[in-house]
Amino acid sequence: MRVTLDGPDGWARGWISKGQRAPLQLRHQQGGGGVLVWAGIIKDELVGSFRVEDGVKLNSQTYCQFLEDNFFKQWYRKKMVSFKKSMIFMQDNAPSHASNYSTADIGLPGENKQLTVCGSETGLAVTMTEEVNAVELKKTGVENNGFVADQGNDEHSMSGSRKSSKTEDQIYTIKLDSCEDPLPLKPYAGMPKEVLLQFSNKACYKVTREILFWLIIIATLAIIAATITIIALSPKCLDWWQRSPIYQVYPKSFRDSDNDGSGDLKGVQEKIDHFVYLDVSTVWVAPFYKSTLKDYRYAVDDFRSVDPTFGTMSDFEDLLAALHDKGIKLIIDLIPNHTSNKHNWFQLSRNRTEKYIDYYIWHDCEFTGGQVTPPNNWVSVYGDSAWDYDEVRKQCYLHQFKKEQPDLNFHNPDVDKEILDIIKFWLEKGVDGLQSMLLSSSWKQNTSEMSLRSTNYKIRTVLSYGDLYHDYTTTQVGMHDILRDFRQTMNTYSREPGRYRFMGTESDDQKTVAKTMMYYGNAFIQEADFPLNFYLFDLKKDLTGKSVFDVVDLWMKSMPKGKWPHWMVGSPSNSRVASRVGTEYVNVFNMLLLTLPGTPTTYYGEELGMIDNVTLNNDESVSGEHNPTEYAEKTPMQWDTSSNSGFSGANKTWLPVNKDYEEVNVEVQKTKSNSTLNLYRDIIQLRKEELPLHRGWLCYAWNDANVFAYVREINGMNKVFMMVLNFGATTTTNIKDEIQDLPTQAKIRLSTKSTNNGKTVNMNSINTEKGEGLILEYSTGKPLHSNAAFKDRCFISEKACYSSAFDLLYKNC
Repeated sequence: MRVTLDGPDGWARGWISKGQRAPLQLRHQQGGGGVLVWAGIIKDELVGSFRVEDGVKLNSQTYCQFLEDNFFKQWYRKKMVSFKKSMIFMQDNAPSHASNYSTADIGLPGENKQLTVCGSETGLAVTMTEEVNAVELKKTGVENNGFVADQGNDEHSMSGSRKSSKTEDQIYTIKLDSCEDPLPLKPYAGMPKEVLLQFSNKACYKVTREILFWLIIIATLAIIAATITIIALSPKCLDWWQRSPIYQVYPKSFRDSDNDGSGDLKGVQEKIDHFVYLDVSTVWVAPFYKSTLKDYRYAVDDFRSVDPTFGTMSDFEDLLAALHDKGIKLIIDLIPNHTSNKHNWFQLSRNRTEKYIDYYIWHDCEFTGGQVTPPNNWVSVYGDSAWDYDEVRKQCYLHQFKKEQPDLNFHNPDVDKEILDIIKFWLEKGVDGLQSMLLSSSWKQNTSEMSLRSTNYKIRTVLSYGDLYHDYTTTQVGMHDILRDFRQTMNTYSREPGRYRFMGTESDDQKTVAKTMMYYGNAFIQEADFPLNFYLFDLKKDLTGKSVFDVVDLWMKSMPKGKWPHWMVGSPSNSRVASRVGTEYVNVFNMLLLTLPGTPTTYYGEELGMIDNVTLNNDESVSGEHNPTEYAEKTPMQWDTSSNSGFSGANKTWLPVNKDYEEVNVEVQKTKSNSTLNLYRDIIQLRKEELPLHRGWLCYAWNDANVFAYVREINGMNKVFMMVLNFGATTTTNIKDEIQDLPTQAKIRLSTKSTNNGKTVNMNSINTEKGEGLILEYSTGKPLHSNAAFKDRCFISEKACYSSAFDLLYKNC
């Protein structure tokens, strides 16, 4: 940018402007007995001035000193500009030493520029510079007679042109032309390093920078400390298998997608929206392996193949992907105890092929005249001897179930490795968990190291499995080594966040609960996440509140500290709860399952109240592959009022649909607010929303012949839920008389009779009808678990404390 100076004698005036800012003006004037120097900025505000009295002689050096000591320092104090050196205004004929360059930083508030002034023969030249960019100010052909070096301000010493007036002004105006890259008057984005360093070295920026630096350091340390504290104090989060009920599907009876009369994996995929509607996020699908004798504890022909009646491996992969897309986990069964006699391993073993010779439990036995004399008196689950003679190998093999289901020999490490490889196969497919079924029978005493014969029993007279103590064939110590191998393998696939692989196991030790609890492992060695709890299956028609309490208490008192309980009332091998205890108790049992601590499992159809079809018991005309004693609880799922209840479009289904399907089905019950289906769904929602219900304390409040009542509460939260469940006759219960600290009244959050929802009950007279259940809500500052009288009546698995101030959980209460 190039600008010129012009104007009449008497005044010198200049300004620098940028954008719409008011100009910076420098003026000097002679007259009135001295020299007045002043400056104006933004509407001529006076920012600095001084006066030189008559008789004072000024040369260029003393003039500069006056400027520096008076004008510029005043200007600096007003924070308009800061100067490194003084600026020199001079005549063209000033002494030569006055022609030296002198610099100053000039700018509007917050801006800096470097200004250089020098004298020359042709006038006054001024240059502003910033790095390689330059602005030149040039005055040509005009004399600055405002001051004369080494000369007073005598009127006779003035030039003729100045005598014409007592005070004459000479004004020099700096006019701005365009500039391709104007110099900045304040910091700007993208400035070069050299310019940035000039700004950064100023005190105002240094102090601000220091303050910000230390604030950031302090804030960072505070965040780290808070994070460590929160992590250290936070309780363990509930995993996916703890947060949601498990919904068990028997695929052959759930949904038929190809109208052949039999359910399949595609049918399960078609009904995923039902799981979403129920708000369950874990589905357990019963075995679908290629197998024979499917309901006789599953004689598997190939652990890596899908039975054609259920579809293909591609169908399974599609089902798994569809479930995961909906945020639902999939659990499948593992059956390590035996294979079918059609399995390739058995065929190789019976032919004494190397490696496979001892894959099964073989023993010499007598075979004369077509009659087999077994090695001992062991009996199979289905009766008769547990040994069968093989014509090819000329030995007997052990089978604890059907003769088509030879037991594997886990004393052979190759067998253990084969099962571990099967586990890896399905985990790599993406399966989220495995239920190890019949594991208690997997480890037997080594028959070569024990006396096989029992002298106390005659072999032919022992025909019932229950007639013997199974000291050598069930729940052996070595069996837990197998389970730990399974767990270790699954843990290697659980390292990815959010992909923990669940492992449950079936226990066959109903009469010895301590043996069942061994499946949890211990504080040092993990085994199953929980063993399946079949104890509620023992409840029959003679139901009472006390009998339900006894079953619940048995598990809670026997369970190792800190472990997670499990509850179920139905399965593919057990009568449905509606038929076992009565349809009037279906809702109250669902309320029990979903409000106890732990993970409940719901067998398909129990959310509707489906019953057994008892006319099918022992009907062997259906199929030789299935156990006719289990047909009653495996009738097709009842979806709607159409033919075959929406299960299949075939003319005939593999089992007939229950006759009550027109009323007991998903479609009808969705429309009724007081239906079993919607109550089941409402309880799940409440369980999900209320912290005490899914991880709080369980405290027994009452039990008698009719009512079982218990409390769910959590440390730090005044909200408490009490379940009052009637398993007997209509009655009135005075719980406040038993627990004095209870409030006088409570609100009914949910009832098995929807008309009672939202009502208030008196705690000294709670009325319940037969099969009725209430979920009461009240507030108290005196939780039962802190009451010394309830010390042995309260239990918790994953302890947590609630902070209402921060709305979070912590573990050190």
